[in-house]
Amino acid sequence: MQKYLIILIVIFSTSLNASNKDQIIKKLQTINNISFNFEHTINDKNEIGYCTVQYPKKMFCEYENKKIVLSNGLSLFIKNFDSELFYLYPIKKTLFNFLLDKDFLIKKILNLEERIVDNKYINFLIEENGNLINIFFDKETFILVGWQTEDIYQNLNITFLTSLKINKKINQKIFEIPEKK
Repeated sequence: MQKYLIILIVIFSTSLNASNKDQIIKKLQTINNISFNFEHTINDKNEIGYCTVQYPKKMFCEYENKKIVLSNGLSLFIKNFDSELFYLYPIKKTLFNFLLDKDFLIKKILNLEERIVDNKYINFLIEENGNLINIFFDKETFILVGWQTEDIYQNLNITFLTSLKINKKINQKIFEIPEKK
């Protein structure tokens, strides 16, 4: 009887202590889309807005300063409404190619060591094609809460996510890149 009790305790404590990595991967696997408020800081310049991400590689972000950034999965479109100019890049040439691909994130996380930051965040450092991406997950919910990268000009970019909503109904038209007029 005592032998069975010990086995039960070991099984129970093992299930309670599933690794952070396993919890993050399980959570990522259940997420098809995520919407959130964000604060994006490049050097000392702060921008805030709202974003919707649909895996894989689709994103629509609207900044309070009247700028949109969107991806249809193949291209990244950036438009500042104070100007007629817009920018169009192949997503493969941007860090969003990795950040918006949950399968890529899962594969990387499986092989990385985690770091606990301020006893609130779980951090992984991803190195890909000469780029470093620090991704952060909430230690309680195991949900992505931000990332830190360096742009081509070696500016530090920090993005922090709040008010997350998972797997809500999305109008697919938001991911359509506007036609040039």
